[in-house]
Amino acid sequence: MRKVLPKFIGSRVRRREDPKLLSGQGRFVADFDIDGVAAMSVVRSPFPHAKLRGIDTLKAIEMEGVVAVLTGSDVNPHVAQPLPVLTGSNDKRFIEMRVPERWPLTDERVRHVGDAVAVVVAETPSIAADAVEAVKVDYEALPAVAGPVEALAKGAPRVHENVLDNRAFVWRSEGGDVDAAFARAKVTVELPMHIQRLIPNAMEPRAVAAVFDIETKCFTVLTTTQIPHMVRDAIAASLKVAEDRVRVIAPEVGGGFGAKANVYPEEILVPFLARKLGRPIRWVASRSEDYLATVHGRDQHAVMRLAATSTGRVLAADLALTVDLGAYYSRVSALIATLTGTMMTGVYEIPNARTTATGVLTNKVPTEPYRGAGRPEACYVIERTMDVLARELDMDPAELRRRNFVSKDRFPHKTALGLEYDSGDYENVLDVALKRSSYKELRKEQESRLSEGGLPLGIGISSYVEVCGFGPWETGTVSIDEDGRATVLVGTSPHGQGHETTFAQIAAEALQMPISDVTVKHGDTAIVKKGIGTFGSRSTSVGGSAVLANAQVVCDGAKKLAAFMLEAASVDIRLTEGRFHVVGVPSRFVEWKDVAVTGHHQRLPRLLRGKLHSEETFTPRGETFPFGAHVCIVELDPETGEITILRYVSVDDCGRVINPLLVEGQIHGGLAQGIGQALWEAAIYDENANLLSGSLMDYAVPHASQLPAYETYRTVTPSPLNTLGVKGIGEAATIGSTPAVVNAVMDALSHYGVEHLDTPLTAEKIWRAVQSRSS
Repeated sequence: MRKVLPKFIGSRVRRREDPKLLSGQGRFVADFDIDGVAAMSVVRSPFPHAKLRGIDTLKAIEMEGVVAVLTGSDVNPHVAQPLPVLTGSNDKRFIEMRVPERWPLTDERVRHVGDAVAVVVAETPSIAADAVEAVKVDYEALPAVAGPVEALAKGAPRVHENVLDNRAFVWRSEGGDVDAAFARAKVTVELPMHIQRLIPNAMEPRAVAAVFDIETKCFTVLTTTQIPHMVRDAIAASLKVAEDRVRVIAPEVGGGFGAKANVYPEEILVPFLARKLGRPIRWVASRSEDYLATVHGRDQHAVMRLAATSTGRVLAADLALTVDLGAYYSRVSALIATLTGTMMTGVYEIPNARTTATGVLTNKVPTEPYRGAGRPEACYVIERTMDVLARELDMDPAELRRRNFVSKDRFPHKTALGLEYDSGDYENVLDVALKRSSYKELRKEQESRLSEGGLPLGIGISSYVEVCGFGPWETGTVSIDEDGRATVLVGTSPHGQGHETTFAQIAAEALQMPISDVTVKHGDTAIVKKGIGTFGSRSTSVGGSAVLANAQVVCDGAKKLAAFMLEAASVDIRLTEGRFHVVGVPSRFVEWKDVAVTGHHQRLPRLLRGKLHSEETFTPRGETFPFGAHVCIVELDPETGEITILRYVSVDDCGRVINPLLVEGQIHGGLAQGIGQALWEAAIYDENANLLSGSLMDYAVPHASQLPAYETYRTVTPSPLNTLGVKGIGEAATIGSTPAVVNAVMDALSHYGVEHLDTPLTAEKIWRAVQSRSS
């Protein structure tokens, strides 16, 4: 009996990537055996701000095993452009914009601890590290600014001489009449908040290796990146070579979370040195170096104001946002604030809204997207302020949300700030979350504890929506080889998401062949000629839609070949369980192997040639908007300030689900990062801009024992904007979780008269707040 093919889309298919990773067979940049490779190490500034008065490299150069020592004056004049920055120049809402240039090595002054001033190349990493210590840099320390408020103050030290007030940009967006709405409102609330700086902490710190072929004048670059094609373009432009002479490969990449969707100085320096020195070069960051040389995330100061009627209908939202960019723009620094600004009305139908965002340069590590990139901040400011409004109105926070949701019959919905939400049912996901968490019973238990004694219980709700699935396009080429198997080439570049599995499922179902007959290739610009990359939960909605569209084109082409072989009309050919047969006559059929042999080897009429290959890009009609509701239940010990998460319930809607197993994994990881932000994680600087949390000894990544057993549920509201109906799930749980946890903690603290504390809500911070109210 012939085996019936299973349905792949929607199935819990195990990740095909896992066996090699779990068995130690995966190869990361540091694992490649490269003949003659030399090690690069970077001389980094110990000062947050200083002039470079001189660099003495003589002692380092004389060390045995040292190949070269180069400074900014040796490198920068030979690089054609500064590091690339997307300025949002076509966004007219930027009122002002100042973008100081950043080169691979600084040659006049350093602007944050870890700023690169020189590189050493040696035969081994240990020799290179020793030689770095031998390079003597004469620094003239300058005053530094550690935060945006101080940086904007009159007379503050300038981070860049050509940015007089440290103000990098001002962005403003308004819809409706905010001032009039506030004037007629019966109730107004205002909440200042600081969303702390975070360090991404990918499993694998960054690494780059490069080989330059002297004969062909071509580069091969291995790098830990989410955007290999963009890195290729940046290297080609910087080193003044054609793009087809640069091959960038992203091998196994141990996590990225947005931090590896950047173009870094080392990605220019390593190929530059490979060409200059005529030998392969490799640089591998240590964990502590990664803290100083890779971007940080978040770090926004916000003041959110809401105006409402006496019955809780929100009339207006006004957000003043101050964003700490660090010492330099990163690739998309300016765009993060615009995401926060446009998404700050969340799941609510608020007719009047305004955001003013100010980007500020400080003497800290630059910030760049970190899992969610602007949307976690937007969700946090609206969800925290909605809880404050609920308390002001003496209203249940769930009821306040329900009164303000965008109704499910109003989609597509255009917000006051101009975004168009594709589809949603916000009340339904909240209802499911409340039912699954036994919300009414929890409120009764909370009251019972207050009246009868017992540790305070806190219940936190978060309703979220995010924007993702960004275009403008993506590739997903599909080809059938002569054996009847499929090869899929995708322009996205995974770093733990399971793309090889997801895209194989999509192609296998469309082509009706075993998933084992589908090979997915990615992350190599010599194989996948064009692509944009992986960020913003865009891979499946955009890249997966490209795979589906091309698979369907190949199917149609294969039907024409089968019709030729079966002497039938192509409109009468059906593909069923891997067989092409004549409609109504299932005994007359050919299989993929037969069609492939004909397509590749038989002389065919011109109109039948090339039917087993399709490489059209997919252009989405708009962004997608996943949504959900989270409920967190915590217990507070006022004697110690310790918070225990008793339960965590999440209901997420990412549209159609390709692989439930992978979706659950993304939710679990996102929850861990969101809860970590709420309770423990923070990049701490002192008043002189020195990083105090510079290692895992000082930066509190949560342990598994600190996290609860998650209770995860889903609803399905397909997106009408792509053929798969998917929305995206990579960032959603991080977006919804932080405000849910903080709302729960503040709910428990409300008994003590505490309205708000900034994250992270450490035990010490909570204990001090309780003690100050109890004394």
